[in-house]
Amino acid sequence: MTNPLDCRPKLLLVDDEATNLQVLRHILQDDYRLLFAKSGAKALELAFAEAPDLVLLDVMMPGMTGLEVCRTLKGEPSTARIPVVFVTALADIDDEANGFEAGAVDYITKPVSPPIVKARVRTHLSLVHVETLRQTRLEIVQRLGLAAEYKDNETGLHVIRMSHYSQVLARAAGYSEAQAEELLHAAPMHDVGKIGIPDAILRKRGALDEDEWAVMRSHVLIGAKIIGEHASGLLRTAQRIALAHHEKWDGSGYPHGLAGEAIPLEARIVAIADVFDALTSVRPYKAAWTVEDALDLVRRESGRHFDPRLVELFLECLPEVLAIKARWPEE
Repeated sequence: MTNPLDCRPKLLLVDDEATNLQVLRHILQDDYRLLFAKSGAKALELAFAEAPDLVLLDVMMPGMTGLEVCRTLKGEPSTARIPVVFVTALADIDDEANGFEAGAVDYITKPVSPPIVKARVRTHLSLVHVETLRQTRLEIVQRLGLAAEYKDNETGLHVIRMSHYSQVLARAAGYSEAQAEELLHAAPMHDVGKIGIPDAILRKRGALDEDEWAVMRSHVLIGAKIIGEHASGLLRTAQRIALAHHEKWDGSGYPHGLAGEAIPLEARIVAIADVFDALTSVRPYKAAWTVEDALDLVRRESGRHFDPRLVELFLECLPEVLAIKARWPEE
C-alpha cells in the first residue's frame, strides 16, 4: 500500500525479472510513488486496488503476458483510462503494432535509458492531467446547464436531447467530428441565463404579459454574462449560443434583431433543436405536441424563424433525431 499523504503520481511497474524492477525503481523513486508486480495476475490485483496513474509493463512474462494484462485493464471501466507503456526487449514492428492494438500508449525498449524513461512518463502523465481537466470542465458546463433546466423542466432531459439533436445537425451542416462534439457540450448552456429569471415567470401557466416577456427575454443577456467573454473554444461557442439562440432568420428575434447569416451558425443550429424538443415535450404551460405537428411548424418557420438550409438538413436527419428522442424519453 502507498502512503495516502504522498501526493506524487503513482506508477505501477510490472516485470517478472527483479533486476529490471530495480533499474526502474532507481530511475523513478525520487519523483513518483511506486508499486511493483512480478506477474500479470499481481499487476491486475494492484491496478484494481490502487488505481495507479500510469503502468510500465513488461510484455514477455510467464503465465499472463503484458499484452493480456493491457487488454484486461482496457476492458474494465475503472482502469480503462490508465495509460500503459510497454517496457520490453521486443523491437519488431509487428510486436509494437500488437502492443498499440492492445491499448498501450507507448513503447520503451530495453535496456532502458533513464532520460527516456523519465521523459516518456512525464509526457503521458501530462496528457492524463490535460484530459482530466477537459473532462472536469465539460462536467461543470453540463451541470450548470442542467441547473438552469431544472428551473424550467423537472427532468432536465431537454438539454440532453437538444444537445444531441444539435450535434447531428452540425455534422449534416459540415462540421467536423471535433466541432460537432464541441457543440454537443456547449449546447446545454443555451438557457443558463434562466437561473436569473424569477420562478413566478418561468413557471407561469398562463400567457406572459408585456413586462413579464421583457424579463423572460433578458435570460439571453444574463446567460452570456454568466459564461463570459472568451477568445476561443468551448466557452466561446457556449456564449455565442446563449446570446443568439432566440435570434430569427428574418430579423424579428432578440436580443439584437440579427438576421440571416449574421446570426452565428451554432446558434441557428441550436434554435431548431431547441424549439423542436420544446414543442414535443410537456411543459407547465402546454401538452407535448406530436412529432408531425412540430415538424409542420419547423417547415412553416423556414425562412422566418429558421435558416432554410438547416431546416432541410434537419428533416433529412429525422431518423437520427427520433432515435435520440427515443433514447431519452420523458419520465
